[in-house]
Parts: sequence; C-alpha cells; structure tokens
Amino acid sequence: MTTLTMLSPSNENELAEILRGATGRLAIRGSATRHYPQEGTPLTTHAISGVQLYEPGALTLVARAGTPITEIDALLAQNNQRLPFEPMDHRPLLHTTGEPTIGGMIGLNHCGPRRLQVGSARDLLLGLRLVDGTGRIIKNGGRVMKNVTGYDLARLNCGARGGLGIITEVCLKVLPMPEATTTLALPETDPEQAVRTMAAALGSPYEVTGAAWDGATVLLRVEGFAQSVHYRTSRLAHLLPSAVSIEGNPWPAIRDCLRFADQKTDVWRVSLRASQGGLAARRLRDKGIDVQLDWGGALLWASTTSGTDLRMLLGRGYGHATLLRGKPGPTTPELEPQSAPVAMLSEQLRRSFDPRDLFRRS
Repeated sequence: MTTLTMLSPSNENELAEILRGATGRLAIRGSATRHYPQEGTPLTTHAISGVQLYEPGALTLVARAGTPITEIDALLAQNNQRLPFEPMDHRPLLHTTGEPTIGGMIGLNHCGPRRLQVGSARDLLLGLRLVDGTGRIIKNGGRVMKNVTGYDLARLNCGARGGLGIITEVCLKVLPMPEATTTLALPETDPEQAVRTMAAALGSPYEVTGAAWDGATVLLRVEGFAQSVHYRTSRLAHLLPSAVSIEGNPWPAIRDCLRFADQKTDVWRVSLRASQGGLAARRLRDKGIDVQLDWGGALLWASTTSGTDLRMLLGRGYGHATLLRGKPGPTTPELEPQSAPVAMLSEQLRRSFDPRDLFRRS
C-alpha cells in the first residue's frame, strides 16, 4: 500500500502554489483533532501559524489558521479576555491527539454551551483569508462587525468544513472574561421536564449563559459582574425553588460531552428545535440509549451501539443528526442528506470555488 507524502505549506503563498499545481483530490486537515479519513493527498495547515494582530482595546484578534487554541487562550487571558463561543475540544471524545487550531474551529463553526447568549463562531467572525480550488487567495470581511458588502464569504466558509477553500487566516471578535460565574443545579430525570425547566430559566430576565441536562441534573449558568450574578442567581433560585448553587465548573465536561468519552459506543450529535429536545431524548431513552441535552434542549448527544442509525430511530422532523464518533455504514452517512434545492445550491456554490473537485469529501 502506497503512503502519500503529507503536504505542509508554511505560508499562504506556498499553499496557493500547491493548489494551482494540484492534479487530484486533497485530504485537508489542521492538527487532525477531529479528522475523518478522506481520499486524496494529505495536506495540513499546521505550519501556517501565529497570531498576527491582537488589539485588546478593540476586542479584535487576527490569527493564522494553524494557530493552536491553547496559544490564543493564553494570550487572551493575559488581558482577561476569551473566545466567547466556547469551542469544543474533541480529543477526549474522539480519542485523538494534537492541538485544536483556530482554522479547524472556524471550518466547523464551533460553539459550546454559551451559544445561548453569544452565538457560534460564525457570529463573532469578522473576516478571513482563504485559498480556493483554483489557487486564488481571497480576503473577505475586515476588523469590525459591519464591514461586508456583497456576498459574506467569511461566514459562508465558517462551517463549510473546507469544502469551498482552505482557510489561512481569521479575524475574530473577543470578549472580556466575567468577574463571577455561578452554576445552579436541579435534580431531574425526566427529559421533557428538564427542557421545561431550562425554558423557564432562559425565558426569565436573568441572562442565563448555559442551560444543560446531563441525564439526572439540570445545570444553569449565570455570568457577569459579581453583584449582578449574586442577584440573578438568587432570583433564579426563587423562580426554581429546588435549584442550589454548586461548587466547581461542570461546563467543560458538558461542552466536550465527557460522559461518553470512555464508552465504547458510537456518538451522535443532533441539532433540533429546543421544544423537541425533551421528546427526542425521551424517545431515545425509551429505547435504552443514553442522552445528554445542551442549549436548552436544542443540542442532543446520544451514545448508541455500533452501527445504530439514530435517524431511523428518531424519524423525520427531528433536526440534523451527525455521526461524530463511529464508522458510518452504507445507510448511515456522516452527515444527513440535504434537501434537493439546498443540495443544488450547495453544488453550484462549491463548483464556483472548487471546479476541480480538490476538496470534495469522499
């Protein structure tokens, strides 16, 4: 079996030259912390790294695609700032190594429990640079939120999983760290009641920044200035009398779905309407499937036996399901098929940026 040499350009111009001369499909990766094996010559952006600009006063960061998230977190922490959308670390769940990078985070449109308040990576993305399938270097966006005319290619590529081009640089808005954080916990084993409880908290004026259910407990997070956090948590406890403040920080475990990390199972990630979360969780639990809810019920994690097609169990109308860990079978593709109109539009768009099929996923 022939082992293909890994292509590792050190800068954007080298990458553009490689793409202009490419004659076959490429398997793109950053540090491969959430990498699916693909056909083609492997190409990594790991060496296109480094923070290019950081302006704490303007809440703006510019970094090359291969820059590790840990490096960015450390830099922001020096000024009491952070990436507000809480990017997930896939390594414990997927049993991978390496360092998650900012380019991979944007390519997957990462977001954690704080999506309820600040949105996903796409919502904080100011601009980016990428190289498309013809070798063109494209820049879109800038360093302020309202700067886009014409097509918003930056946000279009956020979540495109490298299908339209290889991201080389991103510009993001960052936000201050909170002065205080408190988590309230309520015992609850019924997923539908858990969603109702989370909805009550999220519908309150107390600015909840995290609402999750781990199968036995509803968790609610409040962040901000210390005096404000104290007032809001006391009012939430009045609204939800069984809520109690807990020690520690359970949110990284919720964000990274650590409950399923050591299980020898497939893991599915389902995005759906929050109002459907409780019913979907109950439906799966009645079939013996372990589940977890985040985003107030709008994100469902499920741990299934190998080869289970979760979409068949849920049926139509239950959002978008992705097999995150496990080997897809002939009837369980990694991603749910798009509707015909969306698929046609996606294909037209893809061909505009990748006419030679360099980035097409197998």
